[in-house]
Amino acid sequence: MKQYDVVIAGGAMAGAALAIALNKLSGNRCDSVRGLRIAVVEAVKPKLEQHPGYDARSIALSLGSANLLDKIGVWSKLANVATPISHIHVSDRGHAGMVRMDAKEMAVDALGYVVELADTGALFHQLLNEQDQTDLYCPATITGISRTRQQVNLTLESGEQLQTRLLVTADGALSGCCKLLGIPRTEHDFEQVAVIANITTAIAHRGRAFERFTPYGPVALLPMSEGRSSLVWCIKPEHQAVVMGWDDARFLAELQQVFGWRLGQLVKTGQRAAYPLLLRQSQSLVSHRVAVVGNAAQTLHPIAGQGFNLGLRDVMSLAEEIVRGLEQGEDAGSAAMLSRYRQRRMPDREATVAMTSGLVSLFANDSFPLVAGRNIGLMAMNIFDTLKAPLLRRAMGQVER
Repeated sequence: MKQYDVVIAGGAMAGAALAIALNKLSGNRCDSVRGLRIAVVEAVKPKLEQHPGYDARSIALSLGSANLLDKIGVWSKLANVATPISHIHVSDRGHAGMVRMDAKEMAVDALGYVVELADTGALFHQLLNEQDQTDLYCPATITGISRTRQQVNLTLESGEQLQTRLLVTADGALSGCCKLLGIPRTEHDFEQVAVIANITTAIAHRGRAFERFTPYGPVALLPMSEGRSSLVWCIKPEHQAVVMGWDDARFLAELQQVFGWRLGQLVKTGQRAAYPLLLRQSQSLVSHRVAVVGNAAQTLHPIAGQGFNLGLRDVMSLAEEIVRGLEQGEDAGSAAMLSRYRQRRMPDREATVAMTSGLVSLFANDSFPLVAGRNIGLMAMNIFDTLKAPLLRRAMGQVER
């Protein structure tokens, strides 16, 4: 039975980032910290040789997330495949309210970045394999978990057994480890479906990101490489079959009516996919010798692009608290460490969930008082920097963690 200080269930972006962060933060510390033993258990072996090309899926990274990744030596490599967001334009379809945010006005190189998941996944997997203190079990799945006062015992599908001081569940929105541990989850259905695709526009995006609110949900276009924009179009579930059944010409024409002409004609679309939008939250971020991070802790509505950025703040805070605890003579899964992690993360988590869910509710309501109020608010934010600053700070990931 192999012994570890930390076993991370899930080797995608959150789990891999945690392993890399632990290696980086412990590298120049005392011997008890520098000898941290880590394992990552990942179910799916990445297909590194197959890049989806035009149809690559992407996510938005805030400026704050880029800075966090820079601290652990990842950003210098990821920046080569990232598209900067220089300008963000937020509007309410059919109404006058809008907010503009500009990188030059904030004296930064970019408000955030868009990265393709294929590129990011390949980079994180490569870096994970390069970590001296980390064993990677892949493909592998945790099928059994038992706990004693001092450790967690894990059984893999292969029959292999591991022991660890701390288990970190980073295994996604439908976390198998949380189910095995009996950690309850709440779920809220936004009654929206996200249609995603890559779009080419007649006018170059020049690093501009757009988010437009409609009565059925937001539609966003984020700048990507090679002149593409990444589309997230939120619609009602009852419209999904119709929208997914349109041919490309009809799809682009209907999207044009919703999005408008700020990027000229929409001239090309790639493959479409659709998925229901739910808010899922683990009712607890910690349990005995267990910490929950990333999508296993919470999955958000894609409005304002906060999902991975919130999860990365989970990861970095946990890594810092583990290393801090080891320096103070605690073990990696101590109750004191887990308590500090929980206390650090709850305010940011609650504020981000409240902001994203509140925006969905506010802009999905077409009653006159709410329409008038939100448009006055948008116009005021565009005029007065003091009103816009809180929204901009969260969009840029410059929040307390």
